[in-house]
Amino acid sequence: MTRAAHRREHFPTRSRPPTPRSVRFAALGSRNFRLFLIGQAVATTGLWVQRIAQDWLVLSLTGSATAVGVTAGLQWAPMLVVGLAGGWIADRFPKRRVLQITQAAAAILAALLAGLTLTHQITAWQIQLLAAGVGTIAAIDQPVRQAFVLDLVGYGQLHSAVSLNSSVWQLGALAGPAVSGVLISVVGPGWAFALNAVSYAVALVAFARIDPGRLTHSPPGASAAAPAPGGLRALARRPEIWRPIVLVGAFSMFSLNLPGTLAAYARTVHSGPAGYALLTSTVALGSVLGALIAAGRTRTTLRGLTWTGCALAGLYLVAAAMPTLWSLACALAAVGMATQQLFTAVNATVQLAAGSALRGRVVGVYLLVFMGTGALGGPLLGAVNQHLGPRIGLTLAGAIPATVLLLLSLAQFARRPTIPAHAPGSPGPSPAGEIETKSAARR
Repeated sequence: MTRAAHRREHFPTRSRPPTPRSVRFAALGSRNFRLFLIGQAVATTGLWVQRIAQDWLVLSLTGSATAVGVTAGLQWAPMLVVGLAGGWIADRFPKRRVLQITQAAAAILAALLAGLTLTHQITAWQIQLLAAGVGTIAAIDQPVRQAFVLDLVGYGQLHSAVSLNSSVWQLGALAGPAVSGVLISVVGPGWAFALNAVSYAVALVAFARIDPGRLTHSPPGASAAAPAPGGLRALARRPEIWRPIVLVGAFSMFSLNLPGTLAAYARTVHSGPAGYALLTSTVALGSVLGALIAAGRTRTTLRGLTWTGCALAGLYLVAAAMPTLWSLACALAAVGMATQQLFTAVNATVQLAAGSALRGRVVGVYLLVFMGTGALGGPLLGAVNQHLGPRIGLTLAGAIPATVLLLLSLAQFARRPTIPAHAPGSPGPSPAGEIETKSAARR
């Protein structure tokens, strides 16, 4: 073999660049993540079956859209109290074990709700009390679950994993209302609650089969004990974290309570459970498409998040103007797509910016804002739907976030650095200074 031939033989070959499809589904290469996703798919479908049946049962018992909003608010309100504690737990304890405990507890509450309903002992206040219990469990479960995704796949596949996880959640939101509508119409809401209780068994088996040796996280307690300069107060000086969180809070006040608005709309136009299931299912269908599109992205920017928020606010206003059930369903599919692209991008942006030492607690703050504003918006939006009508509720879902976006843009413009003027003959700004200024302007 000649020397030239020897050099050619050992010359490194150029690898084929990843395609959008391979990037989108990269996280599925992890067996642990696949198990997590299977459990998530079944449990999420059951959760949506219960959520739809719960809203419809409260509306049937009370005839009040405000009561539906209060029930939704009670489900999100515990995040305001224990959300940060959930983030601390995510940083301190083994996440897989915590999730097994929360899933078992949620199954017990679902079984209790099913038993009370099937024996005709159920009242609205009991539903609301159990909704608060489910919300308390979720306040611990969700920060741990969000942080656990990164443990399953690592930083390189986080965008793919977050997007696929969101897609599965939305597939559950697509299938759940359809299944719930059939169960409510045929056998009643009690069996919908029973189905949710059984669905948690699949999630518990999936968590039991996850291999702890293949997780990528630090040993339990290491991140909580690691030095974190400035602590959570440092977040206030990091716009790449707090601005996306404020943005998602403005929208989640309405998006988390959208089922209540759609229930009021279905009752107004006399479309019944079938119309309610149609509207919620179209939102979920659009959300699945939006999550799959978001999975192909490898980076996000604050400017991109702002434009996505503007599009979503506009789509809510379009939905409010739709004259018929089917035209509203089409507009809601677009709302679901834009919502999921925004929420998926914010989730990945916040986790990547936080770093390992603060990840659980930053996710706790993110979910505190995300679900906390949902809790505040539940009674507010319920009262609006009750007294002003669901179309006004959809209008506010576009107008208020649009106002927040305007304020954020004005705040960024006010903080933009200015380039000082230079006298003739004096040296201009250095190339490094120009680069820094342009970079700040892009942010």
